[in-house]
Amino acid sequence: MTIALIAHDAKKELMVQFCIAYCGILNRYNLVATGSTGKVVEEATGLEITKFLGGSQGGAQQIAARIGCDEIDVLLMFRDPLGAKPHEPDEQDILRLCDVHNIPVATNIATAEMLIHGLERGDLDWREIVKNNK
Repeated sequence: MTIALIAHDAKKELMVQFCIAYCGILNRYNLVATGSTGKVVEEATGLEITKFLGGSQGGAQQIAARIGCDEIDVLLMFRDPLGAKPHEPDEQDILRLCDVHNIPVATNIATAEMLIHGLERGDLDWREIVKNNK
C-alpha cells in the first residue's frame, strides 16, 4: 500500500509532527511525497520516502499521475486554507482524481488521524482486495 504526502509550506511542520506521532504505523507502508515535504519528513522521522519534484515544480502532477494509474492508496494532503493558492487548480485535479479512483484523502489533521487509525485496524484493506482481484 502506498501513501502520498503533500503539505503546503504553512503545514509542513504539522505533517512532520503527524509523521513523528504515527511513525510506527507509517513505516509499514510505501511512502511518496512532493520534494520538500518528503525531505523534511524523512529528516525528522527517518522514514524512507520516495521524493518527487517540489509541488510547484511538478511534484503534485507526478502524484496525480500515480493516482490516475492506481499506484496511490491513501493521500495525506495538509492544505493551508488561509494562504494564497497559486497551485489550487493542481490541488483540485488531485482531489478529483482521488474521487474518481476512490482514494481516501485527508486534507487536515483530524481526518488524517482517522485514516491512520483505519490503516492500523485494517479498515482500508479493501483496496488491496480489489487490486488483487483485477
